[in-house]
Amino acid sequence: MTRIGLLATTLLLTLLPILTAAPPADAATRTRRLDGVEVSLRPGTRQVVTVNRTRGYHARVTYWVKNRDGWQVRMRATDGRIGYGGLVPGRERRQGTGTTPLGTYRLPWAFGRHAAKDVWKIDYRRIHRGDFWVQDNASDFYNRYRNQEQGGFRWRLPASDANSSERLTDYPRQYEWSIVTSFNHRQVRHRGAGIFLHVNGSGATGGCVSAPRPFIRRLMARLDPARVPVIAIGR
Repeated sequence: MTRIGLLATTLLLTLLPILTAAPPADAATRTRRLDGVEVSLRPGTRQVVTVNRTRGYHARVTYWVKNRDGWQVRMRATDGRIGYGGLVPGRERRQGTGTTPLGTYRLPWAFGRHAAKDVWKIDYRRIHRGDFWVQDNASDFYNRYRNQEQGGFRWRLPASDANSSERLTDYPRQYEWSIVTSFNHRQVRHRGAGIFLHVNGSGATGGCVSAPRPFIRRLMARLDPARVPVIAIGR
C-alpha cells in the first residue's frame, strides 16, 4: 500500500464512527413516537400531550416533558375521551361528523369559567355571557372565539342547524377549563371548528379530546408557551 493509500485508510477509519453514528432523534427528524403515538415536534417543543385511543371512544392521555434525560411522563389519565365518530386524518375531517382529527397540533391558549391564576403561563380567556365558538361556515370568524354582541356570525341559529355555533356557557362542566388546539386554524370551511382538550363530560365528545378534571386542572398550571406545547392524537 502506498503512503497516500495508507493515509486515506487511516483517515477513513478515524471518521467511520462519526459517519455511521446515528444522529440524535430530534436532529435527524422532527418526529418522535411517545406511547405509540407519532408526534411531529416543532422547534423548541419540550411539552407534549399524547392521546392514544384504547377502545371505543376511550383513550389514554399522557403529559410528557423533555429534559436532559429525554422524554419523561409527568401525568397520565386512562379515562380520556375522543369523538363519538372515532378518529380520522385531520385533512379528511368534516364538520358535524363527531370525529377527532389525527395529527399533531399546537396548544396556544385556553379558556374557562374561572378567573386566571397567577401561576398560569398559558394565555387564558374567561367565559362571559354571550361568548360563542363560531361554527358558522358563512362567517369570517369561523373557528374563532367571539361574543354575540360583536356580531359577524349567526348566533341565533338553533343547534339543529349545520351552521350553529357553540354557546360556551352551555357546557359548564366540559369547559371549566378548555385548552384550544390549532386544528383548522386556517379556517377551512366545513372541516370543523372548536377542537379542544377539555374536562370529561358524561361520554364521548363531539370531536374534541377530553380528560378527567384533575388532569386538566394540573395541566393548566404546567403548560408553558416558551416550551412550545403540542398535542398528538393517534390510534
